[in-house]
Amino acid sequence: MLRLYSISLVQFKNYQNRSIQFNERIVGISGPNGIGKTNLLDAIHYLCFTKSYFTRIDGNNISQGYDGFRLEGQFEVWDKPEKAICILRETGKKEFSVNDQLYEKFSRHIGHYPCVIIAPDDIQIITGGSEERRRFMDTLLSQLDAVYLQQLINYNKVLQQRNSLLRSFADTGSKDLSLLSVLDEQLVKPGQGIFERRKEFLIAFLPRAKQFYIEIAKSTSRRPASSTAENINLFYTSELLQASFAELLNLNQSKDIMLMRTTSGVHKDELEFTLNEQPFKNMASQGQRKSLLFALKLAEMEALKNEKGFAPILMLDDVFEKLDEERIVNLLQTVCVENDGQVFITDTSSERLVQHLTPLKKPFQLIDLTN
Repeated sequence: MLRLYSISLVQFKNYQNRSIQFNERIVGISGPNGIGKTNLLDAIHYLCFTKSYFTRIDGNNISQGYDGFRLEGQFEVWDKPEKAICILRETGKKEFSVNDQLYEKFSRHIGHYPCVIIAPDDIQIITGGSEERRRFMDTLLSQLDAVYLQQLINYNKVLQQRNSLLRSFADTGSKDLSLLSVLDEQLVKPGQGIFERRKEFLIAFLPRAKQFYIEIAKSTSRRPASSTAENINLFYTSELLQASFAELLNLNQSKDIMLMRTTSGVHKDELEFTLNEQPFKNMASQGQRKSLLFALKLAEMEALKNEKGFAPILMLDDVFEKLDEERIVNLLQTVCVENDGQVFITDTSSERLVQHLTPLKKPFQLIDLTN
């Protein structure tokens, strides 16, 4: 079991100094736009992931006029209390500790407090570029597999070095092919490992996501579920399905030198979604896009629970504004009743939160940030 019982925020975004207690498994957070609902969820994400969900730059999260921030959360994992602290110093140095033990590498914390967040911009996983879907895969697999996360870190580091070398060929007019060969070798091992892990994981994950979509579509459509199942398909595509990574690098060497970037590898992988055998994002309605996003996130929750033995923390940011009534009911039934993990839900209207949470017949806490 995983629970967050309290959080304190000091000089974090619009919070100068505030502590909040979470007394129930289901927590509704209300207040007008700009009050800090999303910022509170992002603070929870920081304690789970050591970083923001919404920005890559830690300094962007410091309250205006200050030089650093501090976050502290009181967790419980399998009935054992834990204190997590994230500090961004005035120097820009970030520190992260659990029970006063500092991490030398932040990556070692990833997956310790598994979490899933659904935010308005997450629709980009469905409609955006392939990098959005790779980020989704990497976020999930990094929480499941520490080896995968380290391979990903190593791969991105060497990829950056290789691309820098390719650019230098054009700048200097000389080609150090021996160094390129060394970097190729260093890139192949983590790249092949990332590919194998993605392929293995997605064999089970994508059909499960499809099943979640069918259930969501069945509950919001008069069509039988079998017809819906025939309409949507999810695929993992990678050049490494056709040839080894080493072969691809060798085959594309001349093109890479000409274009000054690495044109093959797992950084080109894609999750493809189709509807009636056409690209999903081109054919799907707004409701179908949202249904697929929720299906992917629900499958992510399930995968984390199966691996960890307990449900991840789930955060729903402003989802009511984007959903029809029936989808809201179905989503809350799944994440609050059928799921036993902690759930944080934000909305501008406290009345709407009460309206939707009361019929679930589960204890819930309502936090009004204007108070």
